[in-house]
Amino acid sequence: MAGLKRRVPMHGLRYFISMVGLFSKPGLLPWYARNSPGWSQLFLGTVCKGDFTRVIATKCQKGQKSQKKPSRLGPLDGSWQERLADVVTPLWRLSYEEQLKVKFAAQKKILQRLESYIQMLNGVSVTTAVPVSERLPCLLHPIIPSPVINGYRNKSTFSVNRGPDGNPKTVGFYLGTWRDGNIVCVQSNHLKNIPEKHSQVAQYYEVFLRQSPLEPCLVFHEGGYWRELTVRTNSQGHTMAIIIFHPQKLSQEELHVQKEIVKEFFIRGPGAACDLTSLYFQESTMTRCSHQQSPYQLLFGEPYIFEELLSLKIRISPDAFFQINTAGAEMLYRTVGELTGVNSDTILLDICCGTGVIGLSLAQHTSRVLGIELVEQAVEDARWTAAFNGITNSEFHTGQAEKILPGLLKSKEDGQSIVAVVNPARAGLHYKVIQAIRNFRAIRTLVFVSCKLHGESTRNVIELKTSSCLSLLSSWHYRLCCPPDPAKKLLGEPFVLQQAVPVDLFPHTPHCELVLLFTR
Repeated sequence: MAGLKRRVPMHGLRYFISMVGLFSKPGLLPWYARNSPGWSQLFLGTVCKGDFTRVIATKCQKGQKSQKKPSRLGPLDGSWQERLADVVTPLWRLSYEEQLKVKFAAQKKILQRLESYIQMLNGVSVTTAVPVSERLPCLLHPIIPSPVINGYRNKSTFSVNRGPDGNPKTVGFYLGTWRDGNIVCVQSNHLKNIPEKHSQVAQYYEVFLRQSPLEPCLVFHEGGYWRELTVRTNSQGHTMAIIIFHPQKLSQEELHVQKEIVKEFFIRGPGAACDLTSLYFQESTMTRCSHQQSPYQLLFGEPYIFEELLSLKIRISPDAFFQINTAGAEMLYRTVGELTGVNSDTILLDICCGTGVIGLSLAQHTSRVLGIELVEQAVEDARWTAAFNGITNSEFHTGQAEKILPGLLKSKEDGQSIVAVVNPARAGLHYKVIQAIRNFRAIRTLVFVSCKLHGESTRNVIELKTSSCLSLLSSWHYRLCCPPDPAKKLLGEPFVLQQAVPVDLFPHTPHCELVLLFTR
Protein backbone atom coordinates (compact mmCIF):
# COMPACT_ATOMS: atom_id res chain seq x y z
CA MET A 1 0.00 0.00 0.00
CA ALA A 2 2.96 2.29 0.52
CA GLY A 3 3.33 2.71 -3.24
CA LEU A 4 -0.36 3.16 -3.96
CA LYS A 5 -0.26 6.78 -5.05
CA ARG A 6 2.66 6.20 -7.44
CA ARG A 7 0.67 3.48 -9.21
CA VAL A 8 -2.41 5.65 -9.85
CA PRO A 9 -2.39 6.69 -13.56
CA MET A 10 -2.79 10.42 -14.03
CA HIS A 11 -5.29 10.01 -16.87
CA GLY A 12 -7.59 8.30 -14.36
CA LEU A 13 -7.78 11.56 -12.40
CA ARG A 14 -8.14 14.11 -15.20
CA TYR A 15 -11.87 13.45 -15.55
CA PHE A 16 -12.19 14.18 -11.88
CA ILE A 17 -10.53 17.58 -12.00
CA SER A 18 -12.30 18.64 -15.19
CA MET A 19 -15.78 17.94 -13.77
CA VAL A 20 -15.43 20.14 -10.72
CA GLY A 21 -15.83 23.90 -10.59
CA LEU A 22 -16.50 24.20 -6.87
CA PHE A 23 -13.98 25.54 -4.42
CA SER A 24 -14.17 26.16 -0.72
CA LYS A 25 -12.36 27.94 2.03
CA PRO A 26 -9.82 25.87 3.97
CA GLY A 27 -10.91 24.80 7.43
CA LEU A 28 -10.22 22.48 10.32
CA LEU A 29 -11.76 19.03 10.77
CA PRO A 30 -14.39 18.47 13.51
CA TRP A 31 -12.62 16.68 16.30
CA TYR A 32 -14.48 14.67 18.81
CA ALA A 33 -13.12 12.50 21.61
CA ARG A 34 -12.19 9.09 20.24
CA ASN A 35 -9.91 7.98 23.03
CA SER A 36 -11.07 4.60 24.30
CA PRO A 37 -11.69 4.73 28.04
CA GLY A 38 -8.57 3.87 30.00
CA TRP A 39 -8.53 1.28 32.73
CA SER A 40 -7.16 3.97 35.00
CA GLN A 41 -10.51 5.75 35.24
CA LEU A 42 -11.87 6.13 38.73
CA PHE A 43 -14.02 3.14 39.58
CA LEU A 44 -16.86 4.71 41.50
CA GLY A 45 -14.88 7.32 43.36
CA THR A 46 -12.09 6.12 45.63
CA VAL A 47 -13.10 2.50 45.71
CA CYS A 48 -11.11 1.28 42.72
CA LYS A 49 -8.09 3.18 41.49
CA GLY A 50 -5.23 2.08 39.31
CA ASP A 51 -4.51 1.18 35.68
CA PHE A 52 -4.29 -2.56 36.27
CA THR A 53 -4.36 -3.55 32.59
CA ARG A 54 -1.32 -1.43 31.85
CA VAL A 55 0.39 -2.58 35.04
CA ILE A 56 -0.12 -6.24 34.17
CA ALA A 57 0.94 -5.65 30.58
CA THR A 58 4.14 -4.04 31.88
CA LYS A 59 4.86 -7.11 34.00
CA CYS A 60 4.34 -9.34 30.97
CA GLN A 61 6.89 -7.31 29.04
CA LYS A 62 9.73 -7.71 31.52
CA GLY A 63 12.98 -7.86 29.67
CA GLN A 64 11.73 -5.56 26.95
CA LYS A 65 12.98 -2.05 26.69
CA SER A 66 10.52 0.27 28.40
CA GLN A 67 9.10 3.13 26.37
CA LYS A 68 7.64 6.23 27.91
CA LYS A 69 4.67 7.78 26.19
CA PRO A 70 5.46 11.25 24.82
CA SER A 71 3.59 14.08 26.47
CA ARG A 72 3.39 15.92 23.16
CA LEU A 73 3.74 14.83 19.58
CA GLY A 74 6.80 15.95 17.74
CA PRO A 75 9.27 14.89 15.03
CA LEU A 76 11.70 13.30 17.53
CA ASP A 77 9.15 11.27 19.49
CA GLY A 78 9.67 8.05 17.48
CA SER A 79 7.75 6.29 14.74
CA TRP A 80 4.30 7.68 14.00
CA GLN A 81 3.13 4.17 13.19
CA GLU A 82 4.36 2.72 16.48
CA ARG A 83 2.80 5.51 18.47
CA LEU A 84 -0.53 5.04 16.74
CA ALA A 85 -0.33 1.31 17.41
CA ASP A 86 0.34 2.03 21.09
CA VAL A 87 -2.83 4.15 21.25
CA VAL A 88 -5.21 2.02 19.19
CA THR A 89 -3.82 -1.43 20.02
CA PRO A 90 -1.87 -1.05 23.30
CA LEU A 91 -1.22 -4.80 23.68
CA TRP A 92 0.18 -5.36 20.18
CA ARG A 93 3.71 -6.12 21.42
CA LEU A 94 2.50 -9.06 23.53
CA SER A 95 1.85 -12.56 22.28
CA TYR A 96 -1.84 -13.38 22.17
CA GLU A 97 -1.44 -15.78 25.09
CA GLU A 98 0.02 -12.94 27.16
CA GLN A 99 -2.79 -10.62 26.05
CA LEU A 100 -5.38 -13.09 27.33
CA LYS A 101 -3.62 -13.24 30.69
CA VAL A 102 -3.70 -9.44 30.89
CA LYS A 103 -7.39 -9.28 30.08
CA PHE A 104 -8.42 -12.09 32.41
CA ALA A 105 -6.50 -10.51 35.26
CA ALA A 106 -8.16 -7.17 34.53
CA GLN A 107 -11.66 -8.67 34.53
CA LYS A 108 -10.90 -10.57 37.73
CA LYS A 109 -9.62 -7.41 39.40
CA ILE A 110 -12.78 -5.53 38.44
CA LEU A 111 -14.97 -8.25 39.95
CA GLN A 112 -12.82 -8.41 43.09
CA ARG A 113 -13.13 -4.68 43.62
CA LEU A 114 -16.81 -4.90 42.88
CA GLU A 115 -17.12 -7.45 45.71
CA SER A 116 -15.05 -5.26 48.04
CA TYR A 117 -17.29 -2.32 47.24
CA ILE A 118 -20.42 -4.36 47.92
CA GLN A 119 -19.07 -5.62 51.23
CA MET A 120 -18.08 -2.11 52.26
CA LEU A 121 -21.47 -0.62 51.44
CA ASN A 122 -23.34 -3.43 53.17
CA GLY A 123 -21.11 -3.20 56.24
CA VAL A 124 -20.39 -6.94 56.02
CA SER A 125 -17.38 -8.23 57.92
CA VAL A 126 -16.59 -11.88 57.18
CA THR A 127 -13.52 -13.60 58.60
CA THR A 128 -12.02 -15.95 56.01
CA ALA A 129 -8.61 -16.97 54.78
CA VAL A 130 -9.21 -14.96 51.61
CA PRO A 131 -8.71 -11.18 51.94
CA VAL A 132 -11.74 -9.07 51.02
CA SER A 133 -9.79 -7.50 48.17
CA GLU A 134 -9.34 -10.94 46.54
CA ARG A 135 -12.85 -12.33 46.90
CA LEU A 136 -15.10 -12.68 43.86
CA PRO A 137 -18.84 -12.00 43.88
CA CYS A 138 -19.54 -14.96 41.57
CA LEU A 139 -18.03 -17.85 39.63
CA LEU A 140 -15.52 -16.47 37.10
CA HIS A 141 -14.95 -18.70 34.08
CA PRO A 142 -11.72 -18.74 32.00
CA ILE A 143 -11.55 -16.21 29.20
CA ILE A 144 -12.78 -17.36 25.79
CA PRO A 145 -10.24 -16.34 23.10
CA SER A 146 -11.05 -14.81 19.75
CA PRO A 147 -10.83 -17.31 16.86
CA VAL A 148 -9.28 -14.55 14.71
CA ILE A 149 -6.42 -12.47 16.09
CA ASN A 150 -5.36 -10.14 13.25
CA GLY A 151 -7.45 -8.08 10.83
CA TYR A 152 -10.63 -9.11 12.62
CA ARG A 153 -12.59 -5.85 12.39
CA ASN A 154 -15.58 -5.92 10.05
CA LYS A 155 -16.14 -2.19 10.49
CA SER A 156 -13.64 0.68 10.65
CA THR A 157 -14.20 4.43 10.72
CA PHE A 158 -11.40 6.64 9.39
CA SER A 159 -10.99 10.33 10.15
CA VAL A 160 -9.62 13.10 7.94
CA ASN A 161 -7.13 15.60 9.33
CA ARG A 162 -3.61 16.94 9.00
CA GLY A 163 -1.03 14.20 8.71
CA PRO A 164 2.56 14.18 9.98
CA ASP A 165 3.53 16.10 6.84
CA GLY A 166 0.85 18.75 7.49
CA ASN A 167 -1.42 17.70 4.63
CA PRO A 168 -5.04 18.26 5.82
CA LYS A 169 -6.30 15.55 3.47
CA THR A 170 -4.81 12.60 5.33
CA VAL A 171 -7.09 9.63 6.09
CA GLY A 172 -6.42 7.54 9.18
CA PHE A 173 -6.68 7.61 12.97
CA TYR A 174 -5.93 10.39 15.43
CA LEU A 175 -2.90 10.91 17.64
CA GLY A 176 -2.78 13.70 20.18
CA THR A 177 -5.55 15.63 21.89
CA TRP A 178 -7.77 18.52 20.95
CA ARG A 179 -7.00 20.19 24.27
CA ASP A 180 -3.28 20.29 23.52
CA GLY A 181 -3.85 21.31 19.93
CA ASN A 182 -1.59 18.55 18.61
CA ILE A 183 -3.97 16.36 16.60
CA VAL A 184 -2.22 14.39 13.87
CA CYS A 185 -3.92 11.91 11.53
CA VAL A 186 -1.80 8.82 10.83
CA GLN A 187 -2.49 6.17 8.21
CA SER A 188 -3.62 2.89 9.77
CA ASN A 189 -2.49 0.22 7.32
CA HIS A 190 0.05 -1.10 9.87
CA LEU A 191 -2.46 -1.73 12.68
CA LYS A 192 -2.93 -5.41 13.50
CA ASN A 193 -6.69 -5.22 14.01
CA ILE A 194 -7.50 -3.49 10.68
CA PRO A 195 -8.04 -5.69 7.58
CA GLU A 196 -6.08 -4.89 4.44
CA LYS A 197 -9.31 -4.18 2.56
CA HIS A 198 -10.25 -1.41 5.01
CA SER A 199 -6.83 0.20 4.68
CA GLN A 200 -7.02 -0.05 0.90
CA VAL A 201 -10.34 1.80 0.74
CA ALA A 202 -9.03 4.43 3.17
CA GLN A 203 -5.94 5.05 1.06
CA TYR A 204 -7.93 5.41 -2.16
CA TYR A 205 -10.27 7.81 -0.37
CA GLU A 206 -7.16 9.81 0.51
CA VAL A 207 -6.14 9.80 -3.18
CA PHE A 208 -9.61 11.10 -4.03
CA LEU A 209 -9.47 13.87 -1.41
CA ARG A 210 -6.06 15.07 -2.52
CA GLN A 211 -7.28 15.48 -6.09
CA SER A 212 -10.51 17.22 -5.05
CA PRO A 213 -10.61 21.04 -5.08
CA LEU A 214 -13.03 20.87 -2.12
CA GLU A 215 -11.42 21.20 1.29
CA PRO A 216 -12.00 18.72 4.11
CA CYS A 217 -14.29 19.74 6.94
CA LEU A 218 -12.01 20.00 9.96
CA VAL A 219 -14.20 22.17 12.20
CA PHE A 220 -17.83 22.81 11.29
CA HIS A 221 -17.83 26.58 11.75
CA GLU A 222 -14.71 26.97 9.61
CA GLY A 223 -16.14 25.37 6.48
CA GLY A 224 -14.96 22.42 4.44
CA TYR A 225 -16.83 19.44 3.05
CA TRP A 226 -15.20 15.99 3.05
CA ARG A 227 -15.40 14.17 6.37
CA GLU A 228 -14.90 10.67 7.63
CA LEU A 229 -15.11 7.30 5.90
CA THR A 230 -16.65 4.10 7.27
CA VAL A 231 -15.84 0.71 5.73
CA ARG A 232 -17.86 -2.44 6.45
CA THR A 233 -16.93 -5.92 5.19
CA ASN A 234 -18.23 -9.45 5.62
CA SER A 235 -16.56 -12.86 5.67
CA GLN A 236 -17.29 -13.30 1.94
CA GLY A 237 -15.16 -10.24 1.11
CA HIS A 238 -17.99 -7.88 0.19
CA THR A 239 -17.26 -4.23 0.99
CA MET A 240 -19.54 -1.32 1.84
CA ALA A 241 -18.09 2.20 2.01
CA ILE A 242 -19.88 5.18 3.60
CA ILE A 243 -18.61 8.71 2.96
CA ILE A 244 -19.72 11.52 5.28
CA PHE A 245 -19.96 14.95 3.68
CA HIS A 246 -20.79 18.36 5.15
CA PRO A 247 -22.99 20.12 2.58
CA GLN A 248 -22.35 23.62 3.96
CA LYS A 249 -24.32 25.89 1.58
CA LEU A 250 -24.05 23.85 -1.61
CA SER A 251 -27.14 23.70 -3.79
CA GLN A 252 -28.76 20.37 -4.65
CA GLU A 253 -27.25 20.61 -8.12
CA GLU A 254 -23.77 21.15 -6.69
CA LEU A 255 -24.24 18.25 -4.26
CA HIS A 256 -25.28 16.05 -7.17
CA VAL A 257 -22.02 16.92 -8.96
CA GLN A 258 -19.96 15.85 -5.95
CA LYS A 259 -21.86 12.58 -5.60
CA GLU A 260 -21.33 11.81 -9.29
CA ILE A 261 -17.62 12.58 -9.02
CA VAL A 262 -16.99 10.29 -6.07
CA LYS A 263 -19.19 7.61 -7.63
CA GLU A 264 -17.20 7.79 -10.88
CA PHE A 265 -13.92 7.60 -8.96
CA PHE A 266 -14.86 4.31 -7.30
CA ILE A 267 -16.56 2.77 -10.36
CA ARG A 268 -14.28 3.69 -13.28
CA GLY A 269 -11.52 5.75 -11.70
CA PRO A 270 -8.55 4.65 -9.57
CA GLY A 271 -10.90 3.67 -6.72
CA ALA A 272 -12.30 0.84 -8.83
CA ALA A 273 -9.39 -1.20 -7.49
CA CYS A 274 -11.30 -1.40 -4.18
CA ASP A 275 -14.05 -3.43 -5.88
CA LEU A 276 -16.75 -1.97 -3.63
CA THR A 277 -20.01 -3.85 -3.26
CA SER A 278 -21.78 -0.60 -2.39
CA LEU A 279 -21.02 3.06 -1.84
CA TYR A 280 -23.12 5.28 0.41
CA PHE A 281 -23.07 9.05 0.83
CA GLN A 282 -24.46 10.90 3.85
CA GLU A 283 -24.88 14.65 4.15
CA SER A 284 -24.23 15.43 7.79
CA THR A 285 -24.15 18.77 9.56
CA MET A 286 -23.56 17.15 12.96
CA THR A 287 -20.80 15.04 14.46
CA ARG A 288 -23.06 12.01 14.19
CA CYS A 289 -26.26 11.63 12.17
CA SER A 290 -28.59 8.65 12.17
CA HIS A 291 -30.33 7.45 9.03
CA GLN A 292 -33.52 9.10 10.31
CA GLN A 293 -31.75 12.45 10.77
CA SER A 294 -30.01 12.35 7.41
CA PRO A 295 -30.64 9.32 5.15
CA TYR A 296 -27.80 7.27 3.77
CA GLN A 297 -27.88 7.73 -0.01
CA LEU A 298 -26.86 4.69 -2.07
CA LEU A 299 -24.66 5.91 -4.93
CA PHE A 300 -24.16 2.46 -6.43
CA GLY A 301 -24.21 -1.23 -5.60
CA GLU A 302 -26.17 -3.41 -3.21
CA PRO A 303 -28.05 -1.69 -0.38
CA TYR A 304 -26.93 -4.26 2.21
CA ILE A 305 -24.18 -6.69 3.02
CA PHE A 306 -24.94 -10.11 4.46
CA GLU A 307 -23.20 -12.31 6.99
CA GLU A 308 -23.46 -15.99 7.94
CA LEU A 309 -23.54 -16.49 11.69
CA LEU A 310 -24.91 -19.31 13.87
CA SER A 311 -26.59 -20.92 10.82
CA LEU A 312 -28.39 -17.65 10.06
CA LYS A 313 -28.09 -15.37 7.06
CA ILE A 314 -28.04 -11.85 8.54
CA ARG A 315 -28.74 -8.60 6.72
CA ILE A 316 -26.65 -5.58 7.74
CA SER A 317 -27.59 -1.98 6.87
CA PRO A 318 -25.14 0.96 6.88
CA ASP A 319 -26.41 2.22 10.25
CA ALA A 320 -27.01 -1.13 11.98
CA PHE A 321 -24.99 -2.33 14.97
CA PHE A 322 -23.15 -5.60 14.43
CA GLN A 323 -20.29 -6.91 16.58
CA ILE A 324 -17.03 -5.85 14.93
CA ASN A 325 -15.44 -9.32 15.26
CA THR A 326 -17.68 -11.78 13.42
CA ALA A 327 -15.93 -14.97 14.49
CA GLY A 328 -15.66 -13.68 18.06
CA ALA A 329 -19.33 -12.68 18.02
CA GLU A 330 -20.28 -16.28 17.34
CA MET A 331 -18.39 -17.34 20.48
CA LEU A 332 -20.06 -14.53 22.44
CA TYR A 333 -23.57 -15.41 21.31
CA ARG A 334 -23.07 -19.12 21.99
CA THR A 335 -21.97 -18.21 25.51
CA VAL A 336 -25.03 -16.02 26.02
CA GLY A 337 -27.26 -18.79 24.71
CA GLU A 338 -25.83 -21.33 27.11
CA LEU A 339 -26.25 -19.02 30.09
CA THR A 340 -29.88 -18.17 29.31
CA GLY A 341 -31.06 -21.74 29.79
CA VAL A 342 -34.10 -21.08 27.59
CA ASN A 343 -36.62 -23.78 26.72
CA SER A 344 -39.84 -24.16 24.77
CA ASP A 345 -41.83 -22.59 27.62
CA THR A 346 -39.65 -19.47 27.79
CA ILE A 347 -40.06 -16.03 26.28
CA LEU A 348 -36.70 -14.48 25.36
CA LEU A 349 -36.55 -10.71 25.82
CA ASP A 350 -33.65 -9.25 23.79
CA ILE A 351 -33.03 -5.65 24.93
CA CYS A 352 -30.74 -3.46 22.77
CA CYS A 353 -30.89 -6.28 20.23
CA GLY A 354 -29.16 -4.64 17.25
CA THR A 355 -29.82 -6.81 14.18
CA GLY A 356 -31.47 -9.40 16.44
CA VAL A 357 -28.84 -12.11 16.16
CA ILE A 358 -28.92 -13.27 19.81
CA GLY A 359 -32.68 -13.68 19.92
CA LEU A 360 -33.00 -15.18 16.44
CA SER A 361 -30.22 -17.70 17.09
CA LEU A 362 -32.21 -18.98 20.09
CA ALA A 363 -35.67 -18.71 18.54
CA GLN A 364 -35.97 -22.43 17.85
CA HIS A 365 -35.43 -23.15 21.56
CA THR A 366 -37.96 -20.63 22.91
CA SER A 367 -41.69 -20.01 22.61
CA ARG A 368 -41.17 -16.39 21.50
CA VAL A 369 -38.49 -13.76 20.94
CA LEU A 370 -39.17 -10.11 21.73
CA GLY A 371 -36.52 -7.62 20.58
CA ILE A 372 -36.12 -3.92 21.33
CA GLU A 373 -33.69 -1.69 19.42
CA LEU A 374 -33.27 2.07 19.00
CA VAL A 375 -31.94 2.06 15.40
CA GLU A 376 -34.79 1.61 12.93
CA GLN A 377 -32.55 0.19 10.19
CA ALA A 378 -31.30 -2.52 12.56
CA VAL A 379 -34.87 -3.51 13.42
CA GLU A 380 -35.71 -3.74 9.71
CA ASP A 381 -32.64 -5.95 9.29
CA ALA A 382 -33.78 -8.18 12.18
CA ARG A 383 -37.24 -8.57 10.66
CA TRP A 384 -35.75 -9.42 7.27
CA THR A 385 -33.37 -11.95 8.84
CA ALA A 386 -36.26 -13.59 10.69
CA ALA A 387 -38.36 -13.84 7.53
CA PHE A 388 -35.50 -15.07 5.32
CA ASN A 389 -34.56 -17.79 7.81
CA GLY A 390 -38.15 -18.91 8.32
CA ILE A 391 -38.41 -17.71 11.93
CA THR A 392 -42.03 -16.97 12.77
CA ASN A 393 -41.96 -16.64 16.57
CA SER A 394 -40.20 -13.26 16.81
CA GLU A 395 -41.23 -9.63 16.95
CA PHE A 396 -39.04 -6.54 17.03
CA HIS A 397 -39.85 -3.06 18.32
CA THR A 398 -38.15 0.22 17.40
CA GLY A 399 -37.49 2.86 20.04
CA GLN A 400 -35.94 3.57 23.40
CA ALA A 401 -35.99 0.54 25.67
CA GLU A 402 -37.03 2.60 28.69
CA LYS A 403 -40.20 3.69 26.84
CA ILE A 404 -41.10 0.39 25.18
CA LEU A 405 -40.20 -2.18 27.82
CA PRO A 406 -42.75 -1.36 30.57
CA GLY A 407 -45.72 -1.58 28.19
CA LEU A 408 -44.34 -4.65 26.44
CA LEU A 409 -43.92 -6.50 29.72
CA LYS A 410 -47.37 -5.51 30.92
CA SER A 411 -48.89 -7.08 27.81
CA LYS A 412 -47.14 -10.38 28.60
CA GLU A 413 -48.44 -10.86 32.11
CA ASP A 414 -49.66 -14.41 31.60
CA GLY A 415 -47.42 -16.21 34.08
CA GLN A 416 -44.97 -17.43 31.41
CA SER A 417 -41.29 -17.38 32.38
CA ILE A 418 -39.16 -14.70 30.70
CA VAL A 419 -35.40 -14.64 30.23
CA ALA A 420 -33.93 -11.20 29.53
CA VAL A 421 -30.72 -10.55 27.58
CA VAL A 422 -29.27 -7.05 27.73
CA ASN A 423 -26.44 -5.89 25.47
CA PRO A 424 -26.39 -2.11 25.98
CA ALA A 425 -24.16 0.55 24.52
CA ARG A 426 -21.24 1.77 26.62
CA ALA A 427 -23.47 4.28 28.38
CA GLY A 428 -25.20 1.39 30.14
CA LEU A 429 -28.92 0.99 30.87
CA HIS A 430 -31.50 3.66 31.56
CA TYR A 431 -32.76 3.43 35.13
CA LYS A 432 -36.33 2.84 33.90
CA VAL A 433 -35.17 -0.31 32.11
CA ILE A 434 -33.57 -1.53 35.34
CA GLN A 435 -36.75 -0.71 37.23
CA ALA A 436 -38.97 -2.55 34.72
CA ILE A 437 -36.79 -5.68 34.77
CA ARG A 438 -36.65 -5.67 38.55
CA ASN A 439 -40.38 -5.27 39.03
CA PHE A 440 -41.52 -7.82 36.44
CA ARG A 441 -41.60 -11.00 38.48
CA ALA A 442 -41.75 -13.35 35.48
CA ILE A 443 -38.14 -12.43 34.62
CA ARG A 444 -36.16 -14.99 36.60
CA THR A 445 -32.93 -14.89 34.59
CA LEU A 446 -30.98 -11.89 33.28
CA VAL A 447 -27.88 -12.11 31.07
CA PHE A 448 -25.97 -8.83 30.92
CA VAL A 449 -23.31 -8.31 28.22
CA SER A 450 -20.84 -5.46 28.70
CA CYS A 451 -17.67 -4.37 26.91
CA LYS A 452 -17.13 -1.59 29.45
CA LEU A 453 -17.75 -2.89 32.93
CA HIS A 454 -15.71 -0.04 34.41
CA GLY A 455 -18.11 2.71 33.29
CA GLU A 456 -21.86 3.19 33.47
CA SER A 457 -22.32 -0.55 33.06
CA THR A 458 -20.37 -1.05 36.27
CA ARG A 459 -22.78 1.29 37.98
CA ASN A 460 -25.64 -0.84 36.63
CA VAL A 461 -24.02 -3.98 38.03
CA ILE A 462 -22.99 -2.51 41.37
CA GLU A 463 -26.33 -0.86 41.79
CA LEU A 464 -27.92 -4.23 41.20
CA LYS A 465 -26.35 -5.37 44.44
CA THR A 466 -27.11 -2.81 47.10
CA SER A 467 -29.45 0.04 47.90
CA SER A 468 -26.64 1.75 49.83
CA CYS A 469 -25.38 3.08 46.48
CA LEU A 470 -28.29 5.51 46.44
CA SER A 471 -26.43 7.96 48.63
CA LEU A 472 -23.29 7.79 46.49
CA LEU A 473 -24.60 7.56 42.95
CA SER A 474 -27.57 9.85 42.56
CA SER A 475 -27.62 9.39 38.78
CA TRP A 476 -29.10 5.91 39.22
CA HIS A 477 -32.36 5.73 41.16
CA TYR A 478 -33.47 2.17 40.78
CA ARG A 479 -31.70 -1.06 41.59
CA LEU A 480 -32.14 -4.66 40.57
CA CYS A 481 -30.65 -6.47 43.51
CA CYS A 482 -31.32 -4.41 46.58
CA PRO A 483 -34.03 -5.53 49.03
CA PRO A 484 -37.62 -4.66 47.98
CA ASP A 485 -38.36 -1.01 48.66
CA PRO A 486 -41.87 0.30 47.88
CA ALA A 487 -40.71 3.87 48.47
CA LYS A 488 -38.34 3.48 45.51
CA LYS A 489 -40.87 1.46 43.48
CA LEU A 490 -38.71 -1.67 43.71
CA LEU A 491 -41.20 -4.45 44.42
CA GLY A 492 -39.81 -7.71 43.00
CA GLU A 493 -37.33 -10.13 44.48
CA PRO A 494 -33.67 -9.10 44.17
CA PHE A 495 -31.38 -10.63 41.54
CA VAL A 496 -28.13 -12.39 42.48
CA LEU A 497 -24.97 -12.35 40.35
CA GLN A 498 -24.08 -16.01 39.70
CA GLN A 499 -21.51 -16.32 36.89
CA ALA A 500 -19.14 -14.20 34.78
CA VAL A 501 -17.59 -15.20 31.45
CA PRO A 502 -14.97 -13.00 29.72
CA VAL A 503 -15.04 -13.25 25.91
CA ASP A 504 -12.29 -11.57 23.89
CA LEU A 505 -13.58 -9.83 20.77
CA PHE A 506 -10.81 -7.23 20.60
CA PRO A 507 -7.30 -8.74 20.30
CA HIS A 508 -4.39 -6.30 20.73
CA THR A 509 -6.58 -3.92 22.77
CA PRO A 510 -7.41 -3.88 26.51
CA HIS A 511 -11.12 -4.31 25.80
CA CYS A 512 -13.04 -7.49 26.49
CA GLU A 513 -16.69 -8.49 26.63
CA LEU A 514 -17.90 -9.73 30.01
CA VAL A 515 -21.08 -11.81 30.15
CA LEU A 516 -22.81 -11.75 33.54
CA LEU A 517 -25.55 -14.12 34.66
CA PHE A 518 -28.10 -12.93 37.23
CA THR A 519 -30.89 -15.11 38.62
CA ARG A 520 -33.59 -14.88 41.27
